[in-house]
Amino acid sequence: MINKIYEDLKEIAGTNSVFTDVSMKQHTTFRTGGNADYFVTARSEESLTGLIRYLKKEKLPYYILGNGSNVLFADEGYRGIVVKTGKFDDIRVSGNVLRAGAGVILARAAYVARKKSLTGMEFAAGIPGTVGGAVVMNAGAYGSEIKDIITGARAVDETGNIIFLSKEELKLNYRHSIVSERELIITEAVFELAYGDSDEIEAKMKELAARRTEKQPLEYPSAGSTFKRPEGYFAGKLIEDAGMKGFSVGDAQVSEKHSGFVINRGNATTQDILTLIKKVQEAVYDKFGVMLEMEVKVVK
Repeated sequence: MINKIYEDLKEIAGTNSVFTDVSMKQHTTFRTGGNADYFVTARSEESLTGLIRYLKKEKLPYYILGNGSNVLFADEGYRGIVVKTGKFDDIRVSGNVLRAGAGVILARAAYVARKKSLTGMEFAAGIPGTVGGAVVMNAGAYGSEIKDIITGARAVDETGNIIFLSKEELKLNYRHSIVSERELIITEAVFELAYGDSDEIEAKMKELAARRTEKQPLEYPSAGSTFKRPEGYFAGKLIEDAGMKGFSVGDAQVSEKHSGFVINRGNATTQDILTLIKKVQEAVYDKFGVMLEMEVKVVK
């Protein structure tokens, strides 16, 4: 059975695009997790649609992976197929409209926008993820979100067909969209930006980068902000006020630099991180009656 799946995947995605028993430590920013049975790189919409139709037909479990910046894979690994969309990396600019493939790193898209003197994407330059992942969770920082600049996105739907969703159809709200609900896979996003001054845009990006470096533990593996912002509160302050700043389980630690970040100090396991997250949630709930919700997705 394993050989048949392997051969089928190679036929659809290409010989050099399919691997077996791949460590997810190398493909996630937390640098934890066991091995996935299969790891497939989709290099075109055609191969992606073929893969989805095959996986649905054979009822095989799969997970769509961008930059791995907001996900934790179980230490036991993943008994299924991980499909990476990193090869959807084309960027096109026409006037003030920027189209970016799902696999484009946000920082690169923001840099291209700056080169074209387009403003509005500066906030995205330091978000450690891809365009596709950013659309899925309506990523944001410093008061701006993807929904502020996106006009629509191409996607592969649950039946393997290519569709286009408008901004309204994406139903973007705080760290959420319709993408996960419908099992859609973003392949390209369309952003409408404004004309600006390239030097001013660059200055803004440098300012935000400096703020990130000063306040965030960028020197350690993490998934960025670990928790969603609870209404009326800031997760990092709740965690610090609950006495959990610097608290650790194994090599997983609540950052001493920013309590909203859980970091891997070197050899943390996924279970270390999840245990720490649970202890943080319990401490905050016991003191403030607020249940922190994870922003990071767990894949088992």
